[in-house]
Amino acid sequence: MRRISIFGATGSVGQNTVSIVKRNPSAFDVHAVTGALNIELLAQTAKDINAKIAVTSESNLLNHLKERLKGTGISAKSGRHSMLEVAANPVDVSMSAVVGFAGLELSLEMAKHGQTLALANKESLVCGGALLRETCDRAGTKLFPVDSEHSAIFQALNGEKLSDVERIILTASGGPFLHSSLAEMSDATPKQAADHPNWSMGKRISIDSASMFNKAMEVIETKELFNIPSDKIEVIIHPQSIVHSMVGYKDGAIIAQMGPADMCGAIGYALYWPNRTDAGVERLDFATLSNLEFSAVDNSRFPAISIAHSAMKQGGIAGAVFNAAKEQSLDLFLENKIKFLDMADMVAKTVQATAAFGNCEASSMDKISKADKWSRDFVLNLVEMSK
Repeated sequence: MRRISIFGATGSVGQNTVSIVKRNPSAFDVHAVTGALNIELLAQTAKDINAKIAVTSESNLLNHLKERLKGTGISAKSGRHSMLEVAANPVDVSMSAVVGFAGLELSLEMAKHGQTLALANKESLVCGGALLRETCDRAGTKLFPVDSEHSAIFQALNGEKLSDVERIILTASGGPFLHSSLAEMSDATPKQAADHPNWSMGKRISIDSASMFNKAMEVIETKELFNIPSDKIEVIIHPQSIVHSMVGYKDGAIIAQMGPADMCGAIGYALYWPNRTDAGVERLDFATLSNLEFSAVDNSRFPAISIAHSAMKQGGIAGAVFNAAKEQSLDLFLENKIKFLDMADMVAKTVQATAAFGNCEASSMDKISKADKWSRDFVLNLVEMSK
């Protein structure tokens, strides 16, 4: 039985993790679950999988959480300090699925104390990849990616030499605007951008997918996670989302990992490793697959990946700046203060301005946090100047 804590238990990745635990309850002893505003779901989740502790990041909702857990014996906690405190509790597996920059500090704390860190929080690698890897190495913590793309790469690299890798090929569905014109994309609403054709995800990550900033983040993650030079990382459009990613080797061979568009596959691989156990994923029926399509990314409509390569070339705090600018621009788009295509323009200008700092390393949480704040302020200033 594996002792597990699930951070971000009320989100899409968190709920998929919960479904795997419920499918095989004898395999897991749930220590803690965490969430934010959705107290009803957090409390119900804690009860459903017999968690010892439930934590909301919102201090003002503690009494609400306590009320929902009355008589269950489940301890209720709240606030950032409690989140970090529980992250420091040793477990066999820590699922890091808190969305956004807020997940980085938690991932670092989990890495210090957990045997396995199952990482779904992209910002942990994009903003502090070197720091997180160093923390894992120092603590002897295994780091497993939960993104379907990086899980695919991890599996395709299994048993192979990294020195034999010629290219990493990330697949992207293209999202809801794959066949849209620039004019149509310019007028897109948040609701339209969140309507992903293949994956069931939260609003923010769905919009990131529509702009391909989600894929751009994954490109940076790939470099940080597998120590692969950025010029060896490619992105290809694959609308069916059956091939999750591929690894090409210097003998010309390409190994691809395939499966349905279901996050439970990647989550289950991380939770059960080194074993493979049924995580409730539908089996592919190749007789019913009419075709698998691949095409190049149109950088004029989806410039996010090019911007990510610029950030990787700069290195240091540029990843943190890239992420913060992306998050702040998304906030502005959701508030209808900028248009869909403006997000890429804001991020590009912010990353370009980072060059003035020189090679400032993202070597501590303090440096990363300062870069994050500077970037968000820079984006807000760009909006003010454009009025």
